[in-house]
Amino acid sequence: MKAIKDSVHDHIPVCDLAADLLDTPELQRLRHIKQLSTVRLVYPSANHTRFEHSLGVYYLARETCSLLDVADDRARAVRAAALLHDVGHGPYGHQTEGIIERRLGRHHDEVGDLLASGELGAVLESHGLDPDEVADLVAGNGRLGQLVAGELDVDRMDYLVRDAHHTGVPYGTIDHSRLLAALQFRDDRLVLSEGNVQTAEGTLVARALMNATVYRHHVSRIAGAMLERASERLLDSTDLRPEEFARMTDDRLLGALRDCPATADAARRLEHRDLYKRAVWAKLDAVPEGVVTADRDEVRAFEREIAETADAAGEADVSPEDVLVDTPGEPGMPESSTRVVVDGEVRRLADESPLVEGLRAAGRAQWRLGVYAPEETVPEVGAAAERVLGVET
Repeated sequence: MKAIKDSVHDHIPVCDLAADLLDTPELQRLRHIKQLSTVRLVYPSANHTRFEHSLGVYYLARETCSLLDVADDRARAVRAAALLHDVGHGPYGHQTEGIIERRLGRHHDEVGDLLASGELGAVLESHGLDPDEVADLVAGNGRLGQLVAGELDVDRMDYLVRDAHHTGVPYGTIDHSRLLAALQFRDDRLVLSEGNVQTAEGTLVARALMNATVYRHHVSRIAGAMLERASERLLDSTDLRPEEFARMTDDRLLGALRDCPATADAARRLEHRDLYKRAVWAKLDAVPEGVVTADRDEVRAFEREIAETADAAGEADVSPEDVLVDTPGEPGMPESSTRVVVDGEVRRLADESPLVEGLRAAGRAQWRLGVYAPEETVPEVGAAAERVLGVET
């Protein structure tokens, strides 16, 4: 059995199935998609890829199957799903996810078409695995699907530790060995065994701190909003098909943006880190509910109205492309529904841990509505945005 040296898990044993999957173009493509997308504009060392993350998830899935006595074809299917769980991601990962969902009507976890045809399907079938079964596991379906995509999945365990390692921040460091050892099934639900409330709390705290310092850093949010809008203009301005867009790598997308007149300036700004600035950065209690919950079409309407209002003031030439409204939606903490065994009963972590409400409050306090614009138009856009959105200052 081969082994691959990893920066987080040391040597990862690779079975024949995994070795064959790793050689497919679909898996190799993940070498060219950064795990943290625009976060690397904040943390320069965050250049790790979805390929190495997928290897880490595969490793943790191997360990989990062994600890839970999942063996034979079931274990091989779980390991394959863990390795393939990100194969549906588009360029820049989550930053283009919304575009792909709107244009193609599928989430990145919906990989049935990818696994059923081409080399991936052939590899899975050559090892006696049903591609549809593996696709279901990637989507988190069924008893074992919870290991790949659920409240206690190995995906989350790897990316928290890996992202903390590569950004250099200490907050995502969790005791994943303890987490794996504590996993058990109760009535087909994946839970943490008795005495592990603190283990679950540690994961919640790590995720909350990584959200505040890494995943939702304002510079990354600005760059991500710029990338998303530019990608939409690229699809609207060229004959690039959404199916081709979804299979691009980071560098190919940036090159396409650079070559399109409608997006060339955005590409230059992203490449040179010449980003828009914050015109509005408002707390949750200062923002009307209708703005917090606005959908994409409403957000685009806000941007047009803000640009018109700023332009009408006569002090700056503002176009709709110069205004980006970034609302994260309502704050939430899905991990708080993690189940833990307490006094022999399966209970929700939120009902057992006083930390949960404190972390929810922290999430609400950290929430920000962003409105971004080129530096020279920030005063005009900020004033117009406050009026249009009804933001209290």
